[in-house]
Amino acid sequence: MNKLNKIGVSALCGSLAAISAANAGDLTVTGGADLTWVSFSKAVTGNPIGIGSNFGFSGSGELDNGWTVDLSIAHTNAGAYSNTNVTVGIPGVGDVRIDQGTSGTGIDRYDDVVPTAWEEADGAGLSAGITKVAGGSGGTTIELKPSGTPDGLTAYLAWTPDADGANAGDKAGSGTGGIVNSGWDVALEASDAMHGVSGLTLYGGYSVVDQDQSKTTVNADREEWTAAVKYAAGGFSFGYQISEDKQGTTTANTYDNTYYSATFSVNDDLSISYGHVTSDKEGSAGDAEADSIQAAYTYGGATFRIAEVDVENQTYSTAANMDLDATIISLGLAF
Repeated sequence: MNKLNKIGVSALCGSLAAISAANAGDLTVTGGADLTWVSFSKAVTGNPIGIGSNFGFSGSGELDNGWTVDLSIAHTNAGAYSNTNVTVGIPGVGDVRIDQGTSGTGIDRYDDVVPTAWEEADGAGLSAGITKVAGGSGGTTIELKPSGTPDGLTAYLAWTPDADGANAGDKAGSGTGGIVNSGWDVALEASDAMHGVSGLTLYGGYSVVDQDQSKTTVNADREEWTAAVKYAAGGFSFGYQISEDKQGTTTANTYDNTYYSATFSVNDDLSISYGHVTSDKEGSAGDAEADSIQAAYTYGGATFRIAEVDVENQTYSTAANMDLDATIISLGLAF
């Protein structure tokens, strides 16, 4: 406990730079900026210039009993709060992560893992409005990454007491106490050290979120699963993934998603990719789809990126104005 207090004091008293003190950990600040130009061919673009300013804090330390402590605080554009998590490494047990209910735990870490040069097929600046698996990550989560798994197998076991309760401060709670209750996730990743096929990585995840079935809009718990495969050979990478989200409500809203992509690294600095995602919503008039061709080039601390994105039936609507395409150009600066 004393060691944790010292880390906190170092963080409060230090400047926005890497700092350290005797018997305390380090706090580091990282930052960057993204400058984008967006052009829509089938919709009004407006001012096409976008700017993202991102920075984050990371801290680490070690307790007298050999436990390690890692802190991560992320901010997005204009300093908006994004995510905070604390990971405690316990020898012989594994890593215990307490996450502030934003993303990246349990099955949510595998919501779309097929490889790309830049972003997900529907994530480069033109969204298809697709519902993807998230598990209980919407609520503050406790996740265990056990240390005793076989070589090549990584496991994540996550639990949240309230899947819609997030971002509570010290000595506080969160959550509506409404339909959504506790949830648990299991996520697995297997590399060639386990199955013996060089370049092949397998992913799988399953999640159940308890829902109050006494409510008139609910008839089951929310159940999600996903499975994915990635294969890399030389400069090529390929990926294929499927997922399903049964939301357990009385309205028809089961989502079945399919993803696939291919990337090619021309050299250490330049990569190109093609990605596709299709989502079928039960009872919808049309499947939501996105295709994206992307390229990324890195030079020093600068990354130049471009994406051509085509979306059909955005948000599962077949209206004519829901077929869109866009060109997105981005300059990322890291400092």
